[in-house]
Amino acid sequence: MEPAGTERHRWAGRRPRERERPSQTPHNLAILKYCQFALGADLLSSQSVQDLATRQKTTDVSPMAGKHFSVPLALSLLFLATLWFVLCRQLSGEWLVNEQYSFGWFVPFFALYLFWLRWRDRPETEIRDSKFEIRRRQTIAALLAIPAFLLLLPVRLFEIANPEWRPLAWVHAAAAVMLTLLLIWYAGGKPWLRHFAFPVAFIFVAVPWVTPVEIPVIQGLMRMVAHVAAETAMLLGIPAQVEGNLIRVSTGLVGVNEACSGIRSLQTSLMIGLLFGELKRLSVLRRVALVAGAIAIALFANFVRAVFLVGIAATQNISEVGRWHDIAGYTIVALVFVGSMGLAYWLGGSEVRHQKSEVINQRPESAIRNPQSAIGAGYLIFALCWLLFVEIGTAAWYRVHERNLFSGVRWSVQWPEQAPNFHKLKIDEEIRSVLRFDAGQGAAWTLTSPQNSENSSLAKAFGVREPTALSAPVNRPRSNTISCYLYVFRWKPGRNSALLANLHRPDICLPASGWTQVADDGVRNYPVSAGFELPFRHFEFQRAFENLAPQTAHAFYCLSEDRASGSSSRGNADAPGMWGNASSWTRTERLGAVLEGRRHLGQQVIEAIFISSEPFSSTDAESHLRDLVRDVVVLREASESK
Repeated sequence: MEPAGTERHRWAGRRPRERERPSQTPHNLAILKYCQFALGADLLSSQSVQDLATRQKTTDVSPMAGKHFSVPLALSLLFLATLWFVLCRQLSGEWLVNEQYSFGWFVPFFALYLFWLRWRDRPETEIRDSKFEIRRRQTIAALLAIPAFLLLLPVRLFEIANPEWRPLAWVHAAAAVMLTLLLIWYAGGKPWLRHFAFPVAFIFVAVPWVTPVEIPVIQGLMRMVAHVAAETAMLLGIPAQVEGNLIRVSTGLVGVNEACSGIRSLQTSLMIGLLFGELKRLSVLRRVALVAGAIAIALFANFVRAVFLVGIAATQNISEVGRWHDIAGYTIVALVFVGSMGLAYWLGGSEVRHQKSEVINQRPESAIRNPQSAIGAGYLIFALCWLLFVEIGTAAWYRVHERNLFSGVRWSVQWPEQAPNFHKLKIDEEIRSVLRFDAGQGAAWTLTSPQNSENSSLAKAFGVREPTALSAPVNRPRSNTISCYLYVFRWKPGRNSALLANLHRPDICLPASGWTQVADDGVRNYPVSAGFELPFRHFEFQRAFENLAPQTAHAFYCLSEDRASGSSSRGNADAPGMWGNASSWTRTERLGAVLEGRRHLGQQVIEAIFISSEPFSSTDAESHLRDLVRDVVVLREASESK
């Protein structure tokens, strides 16, 4: 036998090519194939070993964690998108019909941009390793989120029936903001809550002010603008005198209405000041100074505009005021924007924080670093299902109450442009803002009819038909000149309350102009064609002036629903707005609209007023209306076929 170690020394003495190689059997080949990583010259060169030897970042997220959080993150984004889409869609009704809040269309995009800027330099999230801490946050979030979720159901029920009720908009916006901030707080803790609070709450600048706050501000601004404009005009040598909200100059009266009060520029300046303050990341005191400066610029520019318009009215003509009014208004917005930008640049010179770029470079791309900080997918699915239930449930509530409604006959008006002294009437902007109609027109003309005649025809007054020998009396009585006024308003479905069309009834508007109601003759149907009639409610008014003969007015009011109960040939004679008192907009009436499942499905109103200085009977007035309806009301199908 050879001594121990002989074989080892024998192998060591040979050159590498002389060493025996292992046999190339299939078994050995398999071993070499699957164990090749162990035959390397240096095990530390393996990628796995290098990763273990390298210092790891504590903020990295494993691929498994990325897969885990992709679903909750997607559900969170879907939940927020649904929540805010419903809110902005509801607020857009006011942005569309009220020019005072037209800037609201930009606010959601500004808020999203501000949120993105905040996301780029978001702070570190709070690490929560304790199960007790996680359960505590879940409990707090649930206690605050459940009331907000439950509040959405009645809010949406009332919003569908009363879209213009402004307190509902504030409650809806508060619920959306609270739910969003709760989600942010749960994901990142207090640092995230403080960091993202402003972009989320920025939506409040686009929510319409409640009426008890807005009306005193508007009236105060109108009085202040009128007095300042009149005093400034006097200093410039232009004779001017204040009469309430009117300024009397040599050529007539210049009215200071809501559009001239400065409320629109005031609210726009508030939005611009807050926006630039956030973009420059100013301190709280500097933001307050910026907003105050923007408001001061807006008020000063509005005073200058009022003085300019008074000067135009005094030196040129009252009609020129309307041409320059909108141009001056847009100029104010431009001045507020440029002035606020310059003020923000001056205030923010010492507020620039260069260290934010360093935070961005050190920040991981992951939104949620700690798996325990994510809200479970089950909670988010439940939240989405609740939002869908609220929208589907509220829509179903109104659809159930609309099962017995039919589509009414649509009609339009063919204006009697051949009538004597015919001219179109301009609808006042204040009436337009109150009624919020989608289309509205008015016209006036005169007609002459014999007194005490029950067979007078409006078509004869138009000169369309030749009078026959039988209709020409031998002794023609003294003629009576009657002023005719016709108004037509149209509301599209869904944008307003169904009670709104009942707000501009003659028994509401004419007494505000000094008329006294003396009779209510009820509702009667007047034929439009062989198979269709329109119902009109007949009111009688009188107005007396000093040293003048009293005037008599007969007003007829018709409210036509696009969908209503009853026979289509009757033309919605049973519509709620045709009987009883006018809408008083009480909480009880709004609640009744919700309980009855009555939402706005499209409405149309036509009003005819006959005014004369000579007394004429209700029979004559109804005869004039009968001819008027037959001559000017045209069925929509018939008009489209021509």
